[in-house]
Amino acid sequence: MDFTYRRSYKGPVKLVILDWAGTTLDYGCYAPAVVFVEVFKRRGVEITMEQARRPMGLKKLDHIRAISRQDEVAKLWKQIRGKECTEADVQEMFEKDFVPLQVACIADYSELIPGTVETVNELKGRGIKIGSTTGYFTEAMEINLREAKKQGYDPDVNACASDVPAGRPAPWMVMSNMQQASVFPPEAVVKVDDTKPGISEGLNAGTWTIGVAKTGNEVGLNQQELAALPAEKVIRKVDQAADGLAKEGAHYVIESIAALPAVISEIEQRLKMGDRP
Repeated sequence: MDFTYRRSYKGPVKLVILDWAGTTLDYGCYAPAVVFVEVFKRRGVEITMEQARRPMGLKKLDHIRAISRQDEVAKLWKQIRGKECTEADVQEMFEKDFVPLQVACIADYSELIPGTVETVNELKGRGIKIGSTTGYFTEAMEINLREAKKQGYDPDVNACASDVPAGRPAPWMVMSNMQQASVFPPEAVVKVDDTKPGISEGLNAGTWTIGVAKTGNEVGLNQQELAALPAEKVIRKVDQAADGLAKEGAHYVIESIAALPAVISEIEQRLKMGDRP
C-alpha cells in the first residue's frame, strides 16, 4: 500500500495553560531571581543576576541545584567555602532560606502584566479553559493565586512543581491541568511560557507552545527598566529572547500575553486544516 492514514483533531483550542512570573504577573520575572541571588549571598557566594536566571522555569529546588553546577559558580563556591557544593548544601539552601524568603517577598512582585485580564476574559468568552503551571512550590503558588484573583485573574485549574513527580521540562504539570480540566487531546491544548524549560514542558506533553519574549525571564527587565533603555537596545534584547525561545522549539513567540488571542485564532485555523503541534 502506498499511503497510510492518521486520525486528525480538527476542533477548537480547549485549554490554554499559562505560566506565572514573567507571563501573567511579575513583569521581568524578578520574584524568584532576587531570592536565588540572596540565598547564595548568605553563604558568601556572590552570583550574578544572569547566573541566577539561567535555569529559570525549573522546579525551585532543581533551579538551585542547576545554579550550583554552573562552572563559574561551582568554582567560586569551592574557592569561598573550601569544598564543592553538595546535595546537602542544595537542600539546606532551599529549605532554610529559599522557601521563607520567597514566601516573604512574592506578593511584592504580584502585579499583573498588562493585558492579562483582558486576554483571559476574551479566551474564556470563547469557551476556552485557563490553566496554569509553575516552578513554585505550593505555598508560593497559593500567594500568586490570591494576589492575582484580587486583580481579576483566576485560572480554572492549576498545578505547581510540588504537586507532580517532576517539574519542568517533564510534562506532568501540563497533563495534570488537562486531567483537572477534562480536556484532550494534546492538540487542543496550548502552553504559554517565558522560559525555555516551560516551552519544553509543553512540547513534551504534545501541546502547542507559545513563548513570551519581552515581559519574561529571557529579557529580565521590568517596564521601568525597559523604558529607560534606547529603543534599539530594547529591540535587540527582545529579538534575542525570541530567538532563544524559538530555538527551544516554541511554535510561536509573542512579546506579551496581550498578543495571545490572535495566535490562538491562528492555531485554530491550522487545526481545522489538520495541522498538529
